[in-house]
Amino acid sequence: MAALSGKLTKNLVRTLGPGRHGDGSGLYLVVDPSGARRWIVRVTVKGQRNREGKPLRTDFGLGGADVVTLNEARDRALEYRRLAKRGINPRYNGRQEIPCFEEIARQVHIERLPTWKNPKHGQQWINTLAEYAFPKIGRLPVSEIGQPEVLQVLLPVWTGKHETAKRLAQRMKAVLDVAKSKGFRDGENPVTTIRDARVLPQVKQKVQHHKAMHWKDVPAFYAELSTKDAMAAKALMFTCLTASRTSEALNATWDEFDFEQQLWTVPASRMKADQEHRVPLTPQMLAVVEPLKALRSKVVFEGQKRHRPMSNMAMLMLLRRMDVEGITVHGFRSTFRDWASEQPNVAREVAELCLAHKIGSDVERAYARSDLLAKRRTLMVEWSQFVARSQR
Repeated sequence: MAALSGKLTKNLVRTLGPGRHGDGSGLYLVVDPSGARRWIVRVTVKGQRNREGKPLRTDFGLGGADVVTLNEARDRALEYRRLAKRGINPRYNGRQEIPCFEEIARQVHIERLPTWKNPKHGQQWINTLAEYAFPKIGRLPVSEIGQPEVLQVLLPVWTGKHETAKRLAQRMKAVLDVAKSKGFRDGENPVTTIRDARVLPQVKQKVQHHKAMHWKDVPAFYAELSTKDAMAAKALMFTCLTASRTSEALNATWDEFDFEQQLWTVPASRMKADQEHRVPLTPQMLAVVEPLKALRSKVVFEGQKRHRPMSNMAMLMLLRRMDVEGITVHGFRSTFRDWASEQPNVAREVAELCLAHKIGSDVERAYARSDLLAKRRTLMVEWSQFVARSQR
């Protein structure tokens, strides 16, 4: 039959590597990095438009490849295409079985990929579910998942890995909310019910601060660091001087730097608070980065691969090679903040804005829109002079 022909074979379905592999006519085999395989069909619903006014094109999960054979997937894809051609949205009208939790979760993951800051966040989202939820409830129809099933997943990790468990609960809630919106579930979300009823035990968490160097020890450390030629040393010097986060420094590109205005502007997409952050460049900072322009790389701190930044572990490994024990790279932000607190006439909001922290309530921030650049420049100059005082 013509409907049962395509590019894929049974052998390819078993052996293809990670990625999206087309069979033709909108049918795809999706292979995850973990090796899990599932079917997806992409259809365009005749006469219907999305929010942007474009033809309504949607992906639908057809089940896991370990359960749904190639010919069954082609049959289901053909039924979806027929409905779409008649102007009927298969999501609401297809004669489909209730999908399992894993199928809905993976579809939600695909749909939300464009909303995450970077691929790593998206991968963490699905990895948490794959590690803790899928082994226990992954194959259950989403309509059959209630409080007992949710507790079965959350209880073993709720006290021992509380932060992970909270993220896991949020992601399970999102999957079940989507399942309900697609008509596969009824009633209240069991994750919400468990949370509101406080069924899970209360966990008192101790705040884990990043271990930081005492500010009085920084000049001596910086002097030793400045004797090293490694790119990781240059990056750590810059990170220390700017009190920036590891990712902000390592992923810096030259187009973010205005050497005439002596400003480094980190775009909102790379900031934790999703707000652009301007860092005043001091002579000591410029002394670190300006010689690196000769490398003609797209990134300021190039790693082993051309035009690619270093690993986010590079600076920490350098600290270990220098036998600096019990100190983290992120801790230098705390070191700066402690130093600033000891300085006379340094306003709290100036020091906090140097760290790109939000100050005050939403209402206060709505009126206080200045980033106090001039005052921050003065403070950063003083900090740079203190850190690099042995370089004079």
